[in-house]
Amino acid sequence: MEDQLWNALYPLIQAEDKRRPRIKRTQFSDAAILAVACWAILHDRPICWACCHRHWPASFTRDLPSPATMSRRLRRLSLCLLLEQIFCRLLALDGAAQFCLCRRVDSKPLPVGGFSKDRDARRGYASCGTCKGYKIFGCWAKNAVVPEAVILGPMKQSDPAGTMQLIDRIQRLHAGSIGAGGYVLADSTNDTNPLHEYLGCRAFQLLAPRRLSNQHKPISPLSHHQKQSPHRLRSIELLEGRGSFGRSVYQLRGQVERDLGNLGSFGAGLQPLPSFVRRPRRVALWVIVKLVLNGLRICENTGLAA
Repeated sequence: MEDQLWNALYPLIQAEDKRRPRIKRTQFSDAAILAVACWAILHDRPICWACCHRHWPASFTRDLPSPATMSRRLRRLSLCLLLEQIFCRLLALDGAAQFCLCRRVDSKPLPVGGFSKDRDARRGYASCGTCKGYKIFGCWAKNAVVPEAVILGPMKQSDPAGTMQLIDRIQRLHAGSIGAGGYVLADSTNDTNPLHEYLGCRAFQLLAPRRLSNQHKPISPLSHHQKQSPHRLRSIELLEGRGSFGRSVYQLRGQVERDLGNLGSFGAGLQPLPSFVRRPRRVALWVIVKLVLNGLRICENTGLAA
C-alpha cells in the first residue's frame, strides 16, 4: 500500500512544482523538501529518519537535505502553498465542491500523552472522556476525496466553534460564486441557538438533531423563557415534523462517519499522533499529508485520475 501511494503522490508533487517558478540560490527545491517530508509521514517516521539514504529504495541516488535544512524549509510559505496546491487539486476532482447544497461536518480527536509538555495540546472532551491533545474539524462536500475545509484546534475547542470557522473558510473559498450555501449536516453536539443563527445569517441551514435521553426524549426541550432561533426551529421541524424531506437529507450525514473511520483504516492512515509530532505546525503538516494520502487511496480504489 505504501508503494502504491508513493507512486501516486510523488508525480503529483513534481507536476505541481513545475507550475511554479524555481527558487533561486537553493540546493533543494520545494518539491524535494516536501517529498522527503511525505516519505517520512507515509511511513509514520520522524523527518530526520527520511534524511538517511539507507531508509530509501536502492534505486534512489539523489542528495538528501539535512534535518536542519528540513526544519528550516518546512516553515516557508512557498512550501505550504505547494502542499495547498496538491490538496486543492484533489478537491477539484469531478468538481465535487464547485456546487454543493449539502455538506457534512464532524470532528476527530487527536489525543496525546497526558504528560506531554506541548502547551498547545489542551485538555478537553473526546469520545472516551477527557484527554489532552488536538482536534480536527472537517467539512466534506459530496463525492469529495478530501475535506472541502479543515481546521486544527485544541482538544478543548467545542464543535460549534469549529463549525463556525469551517463555514467562514468555505465562504472565503467560494467568494463571489454561488457555491456557498445550502444544508449543513452535523451531530447533536452542534445543536445550539448561536450556531443555528450564525449559519442562518450566512445562507446555510443547519440540520442537527436534539440530544436524546435514555428514554429517547430530548434532553434540551424548547424553553418558553429563552428566545429560540428561527433557524433552529426550522431544523427541528425538518427532522421531527411530519414531512420526510429533512430526515432523508440528514441520512446523507452517515457518510462522514465512514470517511473519518476509513481515514485511519489503512497502513499509512491517520492514527493517534506519535510522540515526535507535537506543536500545531508539525501536527498540521502531519494531518494534511495524511488527508492527501487518503484521497489518493480513494482515487486508486475508484479509478479517478489525480
